[in-house]
Amino acid sequence: MTPLLAGALECLARHRRRARLDVLRYGVERLSQLPNATIYLEAGASDWEPAARTARQLRYIGIDRVRGFMLNVTHHDWTRANIRHGVRISRMVGGKPFVVNTSYNGRGPLHFRRGHRRVNVWCNPPGRGLGPRPTTATGHRLVDAYMWINRPGYSAGSCNGGPLPVGAWWPKRALMYARNQTSWLGRPRGTVHGHFRR
Repeated sequence: MTPLLAGALECLARHRRRARLDVLRYGVERLSQLPNATIYLEAGASDWEPAARTARQLRYIGIDRVRGFMLNVTHHDWTRANIRHGVRISRMVGGKPFVVNTSYNGRGPLHFRRGHRRVNVWCNPPGRGLGPRPTTATGHRLVDAYMWINRPGYSAGSCNGGPLPVGAWWPKRALMYARNQTSWLGRPRGTVHGHFRR
């Protein structure tokens, strides 16, 4: 797996963005020469960058040299939403397959309204769960696998009660993911924030 961090490019000064892509391009060029490596490039998530922008960046850094790309690595968005997003990207990068991280998204994302805006709780959202178990039997020809890429239970920071430093082990959060695990690909009817009303 190779990091793309397309969305993070906007955090860099404009004159440094091409340099970041060039470093990634060099990495892809070198890693793709390994005879037994199967490489997927990190390509964001369905609730992050537009597919066209991600596809443009993937083409620049060398998606044609590798197996495919991966989605939803740090997000909680639904598997089904990421499949739709991945299909759009795939059409723009020569039909490449992809994998979807399901280690966080068994209960989907957590949104709330603030006035007329919808706010996505990115950092340590409560009430989340593990998603579909890792498998290569995804039922979709472009989806090579569902994978638990991340280690649920690690803190994303001090937000929502998380311990510091970022990456600290948080046993309570690990148990939350385990207790709330589902195999849902999308939001079941009758659920709110990933849970059935009581």
